[in-house]
Amino acid sequence: MTYARRTTFLLLLVGAVAAAGLIAGRAVSASGVWDVLGGGGDATARHVVLHLRLPRTLVALAAGASLGLAGTVLQSALRNPLAGPEVTGVAPGAVLGAVAASGLGLAGWESPAAVVSAACLGGFAGASLLWLLAGREKGDPAQMAVYGVLVSAVLAGLTAVVLLVAPGELGSVVQWLVGSTEGRVWAHWNLLWPWATVWAVAAYALAAPLTLLRCGDEQAAAAGLHTGRARVAALVCAVALTAGAVSTVGALGFVGLLVPHLAFALFGADLRLALPGAALLGAVVVGGADAGAQWLSQAAARALDMDRLSVPAGALTTCVGAALLLIVARRRTASEE
Repeated sequence: MTYARRTTFLLLLVGAVAAAGLIAGRAVSASGVWDVLGGGGDATARHVVLHLRLPRTLVALAAGASLGLAGTVLQSALRNPLAGPEVTGVAPGAVLGAVAASGLGLAGWESPAAVVSAACLGGFAGASLLWLLAGREKGDPAQMAVYGVLVSAVLAGLTAVVLLVAPGELGSVVQWLVGSTEGRVWAHWNLLWPWATVWAVAAYALAAPLTLLRCGDEQAAAAGLHTGRARVAALVCAVALTAGAVSTVGALGFVGLLVPHLAFALFGADLRLALPGAALLGAVVVGGADAGAQWLSQAAARALDMDRLSVPAGALTTCVGAALLLIVARRRTASEE
């Protein structure tokens, strides 16, 4: 299958998961959704579709694209297939920054720029901590993964400490830690899309340097690339993309870790092709998780005889991602034996 066909297929998948997200829910049926999109529908249906479901779907797609790009940039810059925002301290640090700023009253949804700034600071702090701990073992993927888990655990513990300072933030802390698209409206979309667009363009501008970094520092330096500057620029870009996603939907587990593997498998090692592919794959994964979470919430509510039950999208990405990671690890072990 050619690159154009693969890209077209992913675009169709993005449209499919977007449609699934729009028709999920009990308040408005699928036919009612199409009526609203065609300019019809009553006031209630228009409010549900245009002010609740549509922005939620768009936020899920943009957050997924950001995390897919961030993971691809990280794995390329660090030459580590186990690198990802979730296991390098970037996502946990961004969560800590956003939660701490909100809990201390320094930021909130009424000040979106402050939330993103706090998430960026936390993401940089987490990545820097990992970089210092890894020391000379940065080139060992297994050791980097171990240090990443330790750093992430420490940052998660610090996030829990925030509850002692601001216990009223428990609900928002849980949503940020697990990752959720519930209740996302146009304010969240207006926060995310300009930020994601700028840094997505920056990531694509780094495609050629990142492709060289994947070949090794010696080869990249021989080609005239200043590896240190290129790697720092890539890390800044990855942290910024992660911070934007975290500040709107929280830490969606395993998206940034597994999407790059799919992108490289489908589009090869050329980042000029793999980066757009990773963005589309990330959008499909998170958009699908959002739609799946809504359908699962309805099914679980009916089974448990409850009026309403909300399953966070992050729970699905974490469970499915962990299962896929286990399968990949077992196959890799079996092939090495």
